[in-house]
Amino acid sequence: MLVDFADMADTGDDSDKRCDLTSLLSEDFEEAGVEEYRIVAFSHLDTDHCKRSSEYFWLDHAKKYQGEGRKKIRTLWVPAAAITEEGVAGDARAIRQEARHRLRKGEGIVVFSRPARLRDWLEENGLSVEDRQDCIVDAGKRVPGLTIAQDAVEAFAHSPHATRSDENGIEDRNGDSLVFQMRFREGSYDTDVLFAADVKHEVLAEIVDITKHHENDNRLHWNIYKLPHHCSYLSIGPNKGTRKTEPTEQIRWLCEDQGEKNGYVVSSSWPIPSEGSEADDDQPPHRQAANYYREDVVKREHMLVTMEHPNNSEPKPIEIEIGSKGASKKALGVPASGIAGDEVAPRAGHGY
Repeated sequence: MLVDFADMADTGDDSDKRCDLTSLLSEDFEEAGVEEYRIVAFSHLDTDHCKRSSEYFWLDHAKKYQGEGRKKIRTLWVPAAAITEEGVAGDARAIRQEARHRLRKGEGIVVFSRPARLRDWLEENGLSVEDRQDCIVDAGKRVPGLTIAQDAVEAFAHSPHATRSDENGIEDRNGDSLVFQMRFREGSYDTDVLFAADVKHEVLAEIVDITKHHENDNRLHWNIYKLPHHCSYLSIGPNKGTRKTEPTEQIRWLCEDQGEKNGYVVSSSWPIPSEGSEADDDQPPHRQAANYYREDVVKREHMLVTMEHPNNSEPKPIEIEIGSKGASKKALGVPASGIAGDEVAPRAGHGY
């Protein structure tokens, strides 16, 4: 399974320390000995979540996206906006067209959406919601195609959700992006990973309120939290703060009560800037947000930043292994199972 694909590096620029994502994933794909990705999820269609995807994947809708070396996708996960949005170009358009093609056919796709959100588009294409009900998952439901019993993993959809979808007359890529929990079971224990795309604190607050209302608190439990929006303060609260961002009530509950203190938070971002540096500006990552996560949410060393790991000068991929003892960060050159005292204790799977 792959969540988002954005090959952002300029391979012709020696000073660009970002990885050659296409090469790294191709190597991983070959080592796994698989013929296709079982699931590829695009949380939304911003460039930094889909760049060069039209060069890497085999896309069924057009022959120009097919050929030797391209990686096939068995099932594509997208938000409704990836179907309905107009005026997109480049890689975003290629993924939109692929999603539309699969939804028309009724196979190889799961659209995260309130079903009614897709009604107009489906009717324009000679279809009904009832015709494609099996291809749609609403927030608050398990995502079809994965089960704990058969796959030892399941996914639970949190966003897009009805409140967000109802109020928007235009597409909001960040607000209407995929938020979901993955639950991995090893033996009798579960390890939870929360993916939060680029959503802001208002959307997370809605998710928390809805989830608590339906008494699904455990569906926001996490051992690993992929931080939203590249460690932006706006995913914590409305005010950046001078030294540390203060969370809203819902974000405090999500981060401090629902997460494991020995868990990990992962920021897919540039290094956290130091105070007063050139990078200490309006764009994420924000040091104030990082201070909140490091001081109030997890152990300082358990906040992992992609462009800081293991150091700023030579960043390497972060690897976290999930096993019967929970989640553990793999040290470079050392198997994760050989790391002592660094596991995130999983919760007992029974009763969930």
